Amino acid sequence: MTVDDAPLVCRRARPEDTEAMKALDGSFTTHSVFQVTVTEDGFGIREVPVDPPIHKVFPEEEFSDGEDDADHATARTWVALDGGELAGFAAVSYAPWNRRLTIEDIEVSPAHRGQGVGRTLMGYAVDFAQERGAGHIWLEVTNINAPAIRAYRRMGFAFCGLDTALYEGTPSAGERALYMSKPCS
Repeated sequence: MTVDDAPLVCRRARPEDTEAMKALDGSFTTHSVFQVTVTEDGFGIREVPVDPPIHKVFPEEEFSDGEDDADHATARTWVALDGGELAGFAAVSYAPWNRRLTIEDIEVSPAHRGQGVGRTLMGYAVDFAQERGAGHIWLEVTNINAPAIRAYRRMGFAFCGLDTALYEGTPSAGERALYMSKPCS
C-alpha cells in the first residue's frame, strides 16, 4: 500500500512509538449517529443525521509501547508509518478460551483517513487472529462514531451486541457501546 506514492510501512510497535501513539489525534466529526432503541425483546439500530455535526475527542488513555507484547503470544500492537510519521496503530488481544481476537484500539490520523490505513492495520489483526486460531474478531465502538461503524461494516463486521451502561460515569456518558464481530476465516 502507498500513501501519496510513498510506501506505507507497518511493523510491530516499539517503545519509541509510545509518545506518537499518545499524541495521535483520534477525534472525529460526524454528520450522523447510530440511534439505539432498546425494547423489551432486544434493540434496534438505525443511522440518523445530526445537525450540527458532532465532534468527539477521546480522553487520554494508557497505551502499550509494544514492549509488553514483544514475547506475549496473545497481544500485539502495530504501527503504520508514512515517511516516518505515525499514520495509525492497532492494538489487539487474543483470548484462547473463546477463540476471540479483540480489537482493543485502532486509530488513524485525520490526514490518513480514507486511504486504507485502517484496513491495512485490520489486515494485520486478521492475520494474527488466524495464526492464533481465532474463531472471530470482536470490537466495541460508540454509537456516535458513524464513520468508524461504516468502515467496520465495509470490512465485514456486523452488530452483535449492545451495552447501555458501559460509558456511564465517563466523559462519554449518554453514548451507547455497540459490539461488532466478524468470523475469522
